[in-house]
Amino acid sequence: MTSTVDLELGDIQHILLTRTPAITGRYEFLTFDTPEGGRAWVSALLDKVESAADAPVTMDATRRWVTLAFTWTGLRALGVSEEALATFPDAFREGMAARAGILGDTGAAAPQHWLGGLGGDDVHAIAILFARDDEQCRLSIAEHDKLLARTDGVRSLSHLDLNASPPFNYAHDHFGFRDRLSQPVMKGSGEEPTPGSGDPLAPGEFILGYPDENGPVVNLPKPDVLSRNGSYMAYRRLEEHVGRFRDYLRANAQSAHEEDLLAAKFMGRWRSGAPLVLAPDHDDPELGADPLRNNDFNYKQMDPFGYACPLGSHARRLNPRDTAHYMNRRRMIRRGATYGPALPDGAPDDGVERGIAAFIICADLVRQFEFAQNVWINDRTFHELGNEHDPIAGTQDGTLDFTVPKRPIRKVHKGIPAFTTLRGGAYFFLPGMGGLRYLATLGGSS
Repeated sequence: MTSTVDLELGDIQHILLTRTPAITGRYEFLTFDTPEGGRAWVSALLDKVESAADAPVTMDATRRWVTLAFTWTGLRALGVSEEALATFPDAFREGMAARAGILGDTGAAAPQHWLGGLGGDDVHAIAILFARDDEQCRLSIAEHDKLLARTDGVRSLSHLDLNASPPFNYAHDHFGFRDRLSQPVMKGSGEEPTPGSGDPLAPGEFILGYPDENGPVVNLPKPDVLSRNGSYMAYRRLEEHVGRFRDYLRANAQSAHEEDLLAAKFMGRWRSGAPLVLAPDHDDPELGADPLRNNDFNYKQMDPFGYACPLGSHARRLNPRDTAHYMNRRRMIRRGATYGPALPDGAPDDGVERGIAAFIICADLVRQFEFAQNVWINDRTFHELGNEHDPIAGTQDGTLDFTVPKRPIRKVHKGIPAFTTLRGGAYFFLPGMGGLRYLATLGGSS
């Protein structure tokens, strides 16, 4: 039954509650040289940002969606007081690059290798420009470029163009896997969870100013007008080494079916989205496409030893379901898209960067996002495996393993290469609509 929690939908940026039908767009990373310039930029975009109340109503007619978020240094650059800045949590104030050791961002994934200036303090804001089609994407970029050209004191630090051209549309990654299959549902959102997705969660797990699963939340950032209906976003730009992934599958399988099966073992699902727990031996595209069935499973009773879905697979690590303690306190909302051109089947690696650029949205960066990175993704002893990281999203240096349980003898893949590499990241604060208006008018600027 749907909860009666009242969300202030008109004050929540749409990205928190709406999965737009965007297939392309741009992430624009901004730096503010003057507070006045930054505030003028925010002010000019206020009427372009849709709320969670507006987005569903205009979804069929809208061709573009704008989201604005800010780093801690960005809030400071806009003129937020030092007293208010000090009320934000340590993880957000320090920033993602400073917490690389906690997150496992080492080696090739370390901040000194990040692209687009994301490892430094000059990243102040992001404008997420999602678009329904390429034509609207070009119009949105041109409009934003004109805004930057006429606004002194704000400039683009870097950008990332999104490319979801077929066959890897917005719902698939470059490895060919269907994405976005397991998302939490929030009480008061009006959405009903699909079978196996769990009960609706308290909105305070994702949005500031509401009770979370443990009850009322205290010590929120100040002032209230800035933090209420806001959230935190962890941005991760993850390059997918498609050629390397395909080469590994070919070298460790005897047939096309075995290649697909090994890929599914790494991921925890077949490329269609069908979960291994329900389809352990062969892909089932109809199952994968059915939202009423493709999440309706558990691990503790249906696959406790990982014979269907390996204990260390990507999907099982990032959503351990009924095998994890306090699971309702670890859930996160994921948004994002692919970038870079598709690598055609059978083509050799062309050296072009391609991957996923995603946002993980939550109310507590440490309890939710950093826990997932540190314990679920990059803990060698997850499920007592001993020497493994997440085979897809984990940091790999060629010394770790991946175990595929099997009777009578399990298969241990030694020296897993890095199938993905982090190319950049940042912690952003996603204000509510009132918070955006507050930032736009700091210091009396209009």
